[in-house]
Amino acid sequence: MKKILLVEDDQFLGLLMKNRFIKEGFDITWVTSGDEAIAKLKEAPHDVILMDIILPGASGFEVMEKIVAEPQVGSTPIIIISNLGQQSDIARGKELGAVSYLVKADTPIDVLVQKVREFLKA
Repeated sequence: MKKILLVEDDQFLGLLMKNRFIKEGFDITWVTSGDEAIAKLKEAPHDVILMDIILPGASGFEVMEKIVAEPQVGSTPIIIISNLGQQSDIARGKELGAVSYLVKADTPIDVLVQKVREFLKA
């Protein structure tokens, strides 16, 4: 079973995504802050991270910088899911190693699930 780490502070959206991915057969861990994300990645490997950018405390970009700096978690692929859709945000996400950048408002959950499946070949 493929493991997903969902980093999303919006309670409604986080619960919606978590339940959908469970229904689709994924093992999903949902956290609501960047610090929790780093801790979970140190506890156990994940196959992919779904990362929001606007988070309490450290931003998703700051979390990505920490992930890249941590050898045991640095290779985990990251798909950004954010409402920040500026070209500069997308460019920064890609520079930090994101394999994909999806704007929440433009990405129905079905498309998100499909993108994760394509990426994981699951």
